[in-house]
Amino acid sequence: MKQNWYKYLAVLMLSYVMVWGFLGHIPRQPVLHETARNLYFHVPMWFSMFVMLTISVINSIKYLRNPLTAIDDKAESYAYTGILFGVVGCATGSIWARYTWGTWWTNDVKLNGAAIGLLIYFAYAILRGSFEDEQQKARISAIYNIFAIALLIPLLIILPRMTDSLHPGNGGNPGFKPMDTQGAMRIVFYPAVIGWISLGYWITNLRLRIRKIERQANEA
Repeated sequence: MKQNWYKYLAVLMLSYVMVWGFLGHIPRQPVLHETARNLYFHVPMWFSMFVMLTISVINSIKYLRNPLTAIDDKAESYAYTGILFGVVGCATGSIWARYTWGTWWTNDVKLNGAAIGLLIYFAYAILRGSFEDEQQKARISAIYNIFAIALLIPLLIILPRMTDSLHPGNGGNPGFKPMDTQGAMRIVFYPAVIGWISLGYWITNLRLRIRKIERQANEA
């Protein structure tokens, strides 16, 4: 049971979020109205993405210091889970934009930065598939992974704060503040972040188990 704590946490938190996220009270805000509930899904996706990609790059750095296959597998698996959350984050953001801004996508610095960031990590996946030698693939991918997150941080965090942006929390637009969310949304938002991150950890562990089985089958 102790080994599966993250599974129970993910199920508990996300069950709570699904119920109160759709049925709980939210403050009425102009333009947003009921779409504000997307806060529980869209924003935690980016939190989860950053957590997964951070763990991935930590393992990439570890691999460069100690080139073990198991470490490279962790770097790859966490990166792919991060990419998954990034894609879902873009999708939920696009849906939100459609009902608040009247369009699926705008020429906004943060939205474009998110798209470029995902393309950078898509290139990471393509890069890994272009090598047959396992050690060469792992070493070059680890180096690329470090540069990838070094580019992602300015694209999503720094640049949007240096220019005008429609995105909440950037360019003078209010973000996650008491006037926007109040306590009624905070008690759902924080469990949502914990739940989605726990789900990401669960997904990654499943992938790692599959990778281990594949390697054992190839060695047999």
